[in-house]
Formats: sequence, structure tokens, C-alpha cells
Amino acid sequence: MTESTATIHVGDKTVEVPVKHGTVGPSVIDIGKLYAKTGLFTYDPGFTSTASTESEITYIDGDKGVLLYRGYPIDELAEHGDFLETCYLLLYGDLPTAAQKAEFDYRVTRHTMVHEQMTRFFNGFRRDAHPMSIMVACVGALAAFYHDSIDINDPLQRQIASIRMIAKMPTIAAMAYKYSIGQPFVYPKNDLDYCSNFLRMCFSVPAEEYKVNPVLARALDRIFVLHADHEQNASTSTVRLAGSSGANPFGCIAAGIACLWGPAHGGANEAALKMLGEIGTVENIPKYVARAKDKNDPFRLMGFGHRVYKNYDPRAKIMAKTAHEVLSELGVKDDPLLEVAVELERIALSDDYFIEKKLYPNIDFYSGITLKAMGFPVSMFTVLFAVARTVGWIAQWKEMIDDPEQKIGRPRQLYTGAPFREYKPVGTR
Repeated sequence: MTESTATIHVGDKTVEVPVKHGTVGPSVIDIGKLYAKTGLFTYDPGFTSTASTESEITYIDGDKGVLLYRGYPIDELAEHGDFLETCYLLLYGDLPTAAQKAEFDYRVTRHTMVHEQMTRFFNGFRRDAHPMSIMVACVGALAAFYHDSIDINDPLQRQIASIRMIAKMPTIAAMAYKYSIGQPFVYPKNDLDYCSNFLRMCFSVPAEEYKVNPVLARALDRIFVLHADHEQNASTSTVRLAGSSGANPFGCIAAGIACLWGPAHGGANEAALKMLGEIGTVENIPKYVARAKDKNDPFRLMGFGHRVYKNYDPRAKIMAKTAHEVLSELGVKDDPLLEVAVELERIALSDDYFIEKKLYPNIDFYSGITLKAMGFPVSMFTVLFAVARTVGWIAQWKEMIDDPEQKIGRPRQLYTGAPFREYKPVGTR
């Protein structure tokens, strides 16, 4: 990282501040000492122009539609690698050798079981509890079951906690799903790969044999790769903020899950699926597109546009291909939702209104259709997002812990409340 300087004029004061330059992407103005020098804070609602940290993990160029994990394009990782290889890359900075991958896969696979007492923990939830609420509770509770790996100052304990969460998250997610539908829990099997194991834990029953469909397992693996990390989004920032206080890693990830549950974040694919269902048929699309263009109509096309991407979301292209592969494998030839999705995509890529406003289809546009075809209920969509994003959260958390400049997060504010007022006894008010 290199530095230069910038000059800020505030009234009669002139202040020089550092400008830091990364390897790629926008440079940043370091305003860490701005308040000390000028008595002023910066104001940036939603942090749309603020870099909260320095990171080597994920890079996004929203204007060009680029997403890199440790420098590797997302499409190459999704097409040619697998999820655990991506986990290794995000955690350690480089793609593993064959020996390193075999050892990492072995360690993750041997940590997939959860403490047996956790099975009784589930009995405290109502049957109709949302799986995400169960995920928040159970992941936070891991600190009580695995308190031998919550010392964040011990590198070995941080490593163990990281592997445990990557390994156990699918097991907990599958248990949440099974509990919600009243079926018995299915234990993991060490002879299955990560995604095959997860599908089996979700969809097999003791009464009959279950054979994992390799096309579906590969599709799920690709979905996990696409969702593994996404720079300093809301849930990742939540994990980092929680971690900055010194909180244990399980609590930090539980905080990330709670943030992800928000419909503006992890619930977007569910919203997109509901929208496609509302439109219903291709014939209805013109009416809804007209409504989307009407400023006075509250209707919005879900699954289009992105806070960061002002170009085609690179993950959406892979997700579209994956959706077609899954529907073809399952013999779904005339899926009305897919037909609506394909026509909406065609319009978005050719209509001047969408092009001008850069409302390109994003990953949520196709992921809901794919997950629904695979047999997952809508309530599990965000849970699957959490399973995939866990490794990104952990990588970001680990990077924060190792950062010598790390300090507890403490944003400031522009106060607009009442000025100083003198207290009066209740009888005189």
C-alpha cells in the first residue's frame, strides 16, 4: 500500500490528510485524525463512501461487474473449483495444493457432528419457529458447548473455532430444517463431500435409502461458492463490529446471521421468488414492467440492481446457468417462474429504462428458483446463504483480529436533538 496526501479546507483551517492507495480500486482518504485537527466528523449515512477497514480478502468493481476472491475471478472459482477449496482460499490467502486440500477437507469433514446435547437444545423451540431464528440461537450457543475455542487471543483456538463453524453450520442448518417439518435429525456421514452431506441431512429419512443427485450437489456447491464472501456488506460489517469488542467468534457469527436475516440483505432471493409468483405468466410482464417504471406506483422489480454493482452481477450469470442445469436435471421443462424470469432478464438487458438506470439482474433473481426446484422451502433460503457466508465472515473476523490497527468500532453522529435543558422537579413541570 502506498500513500500520498490531500488537503482539506475547513473555514480558515487547512489540514493535510493521508491518501492511501490499494492494489486495485478506489484510493481512500484517511480521516482518522480529522476530528482532532478540525473538531468535525464526516457524515455518511449507510457508509456509502466510507472504507471501514483495510482488507486483502475480496475485491468488487461494481461498475465493471467484477468480483475477486483473493484475486481470483468468481466465475473461475465457481466453474472449476469447489466450496471447500474456496474456503481454504478465503481463510489462508492462496489456493491449496492437493495435499493441503486433502488435509483441509479431512479436518472439516471430521468436525461436522455437533455435541449430542445440542439435539435437546432444539426442543425448546416452537415447531413453527423460523429456521433463521433457530440458527441465530444455536450458533450463539456453540460458545457454551465448545468453550475450549473462544479465547480470541489464542491462534490455535481461533483456528479450531473457524473449522468448527464451517463444518457444523450445515449440520445445524439441516437440523433446523428437520425440526421445522417434524422429521428426525440425520447425522452427517464422513464419506460424503460437503454439499452431498448437507443434501442428505436435509432430505433423507430413516425409512428409506437416499441417493444424492450429483448434479444437485454440484449446483449447491456452486451456489455456496458464489455466496462465500462479498466484501464489507451489512452482515460482514456486523461480524467485524461485534468482533472489535473482543466477543467470542461464535457470538460474532451469530450476530452476522441475525443481520443477514433482514429482507434487504439475505432475504432478497425470497422476495424475488415471491415477485415472480405474483407476476405469474409471461403475458403479465408488460403490466408489471410498466408499474415498475411508474414513479407513483410502489411496486418494485425484485432481483434487479445492486447496492454495489452498476453492471451485470458476475454471480448472476453463473446462477442463471445453474438454474437451467437444475431444472433440466429434475425434468422441469415448463416452469412458469423460469419463463417469467428469462423474459424479465431479456427485457432488463435490452430496455432503455433498465439500461439507463443500470437495473441488471442480480444473483437473487435466479437463486430462489434454483433452491425451490431443489426442494428447499422459502424459509430455508436465507439459512443456505448463512451456511455459505460463514467462511467469509470467519475470514474477515480473523483478518480483523490480526490487524494491528484494529480498535473497537465506535461510529459518531450528527446530533439533532434538544440542546442543554435544565432539569425541573416533577411538581414544577
